Amino acid sequence: MKYDLEPTLPAPSSTTGVIGWMRRNLFSNATNSIATLIIGYFLVTLLGPALQWAFIDSDWFGDSPAACTSGGACWAFITYRMDQFMYGFYPETEYWRINITFLIFAVAIIWLVTDKTPYKGYVSIFVLFIYPVIAFYLLYGGSFGLEVIETHKWGGLSLTLVLAIIGIVAAMPFGILLALGRRSNMPIVKAFSVIYIEFWRGVPLITVLFMASVMLPLFVPEEITFDKLLRALIGIILFQSAYMAEVIRGGLQAIPKGQYEAADSLGLSYWKSMSFIILPQALKMMIPGIVNTFIALFKDTSLVLIIGLFDILAIVQAANSDSAWLGFSTEGYIFVAFVFWVFCFGMSRYSQNLEKRLQTGHNTR
Repeated sequence: MKYDLEPTLPAPSSTTGVIGWMRRNLFSNATNSIATLIIGYFLVTLLGPALQWAFIDSDWFGDSPAACTSGGACWAFITYRMDQFMYGFYPETEYWRINITFLIFAVAIIWLVTDKTPYKGYVSIFVLFIYPVIAFYLLYGGSFGLEVIETHKWGGLSLTLVLAIIGIVAAMPFGILLALGRRSNMPIVKAFSVIYIEFWRGVPLITVLFMASVMLPLFVPEEITFDKLLRALIGIILFQSAYMAEVIRGGLQAIPKGQYEAADSLGLSYWKSMSFIILPQALKMMIPGIVNTFIALFKDTSLVLIIGLFDILAIVQAANSDSAWLGFSTEGYIFVAFVFWVFCFGMSRYSQNLEKRLQTGHNTR
């Protein structure tokens, strides 16, 4: 038996391509159409002049405000002081030490996040245990013929990265231990963890930094001196580990009870069950919260200004007060905002990629 089948007709052009995407997402109904037109109007009227000010009429190079004559943004203010914004007051002849320090770190991180690269375990051990020693002697000096550079000369983006990286790396294990302690069956351990977490979460970071800078030296013998940067790092780690603990505790509570029972049925000890079964699932589940905490820490590093450390924001603020470059604070703050956005957006995008790679559920769509 033969059946006469009608030929398949192509989809209307209005439902495919760019036009189809606009119909589905921008003009799917009357409300969306009105909102699209209103937002489009403001983008055209505001974005055009902003782009012209930032790029078309801007001046990019020069060693004085006299170079900015086009009427747009004076990015010469940024390019002229770029070294200071990156390295703070670090001696110019020693910039290579900072460059090598962060180059090694960047290569190691790229190695770890890239798929199918070999020896990731060895690289992880290097980053956690060997690299900090190398970084300390490169940045601070005092050995191997390197000049000692006191930490009050550190500043700019390099100081921001030092505070953020050390804070992130150190807060993670402390947060895990506190989260496990809060869920522990041992009363003393649980009580200590609860008191610690609730105390540090109830105090603003700006207060923590001030207390670490002013009060901490009062509780140690006079012959012991704490570096100002070290005091700031201690305060940041203590503060951030409490927030990290609550994020990880949320992941631990989300693990089904059957996973704990399965670990017990296998005869695994507490630490083995946590290391191989419970924690990996909890950490994977809480990737968005963990990365959100990291991003918050990265942005909070700007608070170290109150104890006399000049991160990138503080350096730009100091440059804005230079009588030779008055009136260019807008360019300075836009530059700082862009730098913070690049790093925070990068962490956010990587966390989304990591979630997709570790996704073990079944997508039914």
